[in-house]
Amino acid sequence: MIFLELFFMLLVILVSAEIFTNALEHLGEKLKISEGVTGSIFAAIGTALPETLVPLLALLSSHGDKETNHQVGVGAILGAPLMLSTLTMFIMAMSVIGHRGFGGHLKPEKTGLIRDLDFFICSFIFAGIALFIPHTSELARGLIAFLMVFSYFIYILVTIRASKKLVNEGHATEASNPMFMERIGLPNNYLIISIQLFIGLALLVFGAKGFISGIEEASSILGISALILSMLIIPIATELPEKVNSIFWIRKGKDTLAFGNITGAMVFQGTLLPAIGILLTPWEPRKEVYLCIFITLLSSLWIRILIQKSNIKIWHLGINGIFYFTYLYFALN
Repeated sequence: MIFLELFFMLLVILVSAEIFTNALEHLGEKLKISEGVTGSIFAAIGTALPETLVPLLALLSSHGDKETNHQVGVGAILGAPLMLSTLTMFIMAMSVIGHRGFGGHLKPEKTGLIRDLDFFICSFIFAGIALFIPHTSELARGLIAFLMVFSYFIYILVTIRASKKLVNEGHATEASNPMFMERIGLPNNYLIISIQLFIGLALLVFGAKGFISGIEEASSILGISALILSMLIIPIATELPEKVNSIFWIRKGKDTLAFGNITGAMVFQGTLLPAIGILLTPWEPRKEVYLCIFITLLSSLWIRILIQKSNIKIWHLGINGIFYFTYLYFALN
């Protein structure tokens, strides 16, 4: 029965992702903004907000064991960037291997992708440094957390500022299909777009929450620590299904939107949430934690080097999949 529930929730997530991305394309087109802003900010924040609640609720909860809550919070915080930079990139690339071939090219707009990765890598390095700062050094930890939060607001300003130039260069957001609510006779205006966005996001939240519940029940027999379970299961249940948006976009040839949805979420998840973890948890250098940060940074640097030197090929992101399963092997042994 539990596996039927998981299958149903996945169907809900697939449908809601299509509704959400369809409305988002029309919003970006009406606002005359670049695909980078639509993918890296609007889509990334919109789909990342539901799973942001998971670590926050765990860290702020007054119920249950405090240490377990901290492990769940830290696992969810660090697991999301790990999965986005490895498994999600791999799955996105594999979704178009039939159309483009193993050696086919992925061609996102370079400046936006480089900007996203630079902000993420720098911020996540700070998250790694904070592991080795004693708990008694509250000022130093607080300063690192502040810099990470501040960097995200700078990132938003820089991304929006670059939008006008990218639109002029032909990277404006363009809707590939009519809006779904138009097809039932409703006008294409901001109000109707907002309603469709809300419906899509609400269904995403419903599907993700149901998927989390099913995954927790199905994985209860595995007998692994709360930290590892949270680091591996929660991101897959909350982040991965909602990044189906990127699969839809890349299959339509919208590589910039597809990558931006992932790398924008990486910046969001790699700045604000680790800052909260640094302030509210012990944030200690356990093997599972520093290995997670190392693999995440390695996979992000791999993409950064590729996009700087040349176009990314499908097989290149197969390496990101290897990174994920490498972490899985060492974390569980």
